[in-house]
Amino acid sequence: MEFCPKCGTILVQKTKRFACTKCGYASKEKVKIISSEKVEDKTKIGVLHEKDSNVWPIETETCPKCGHNKAYFHSSQTRSSDEAETRFFRCVKCSHNWREYN
Repeated sequence: MEFCPKCGTILVQKTKRFACTKCGYASKEKVKIISSEKVEDKTKIGVLHEKDSNVWPIETETCPKCGHNKAYFHSSQTRSSDEAETRFFRCVKCSHNWREYN
């Protein structure tokens, strides 16, 4: 990329020569344009798999399948907004899933 020596504006190609659009300067020789771009490697985004980690909080709740007293839980509004939320559980020991309607 070349700049005008008079006013500093970028020279634009006009026919075979490059010229300044602001002051009218025209270069006498061909301008060599070199363009470069630095490309960096993108960092990979880590993905959590269900088997690798459990991010739910643990609560004292008895599993109906194995009787273990610890379970992961989360809650969600599954019905209309004027009704109570539904709590979902997963046993820490046997991974059995169940829900509780409040």
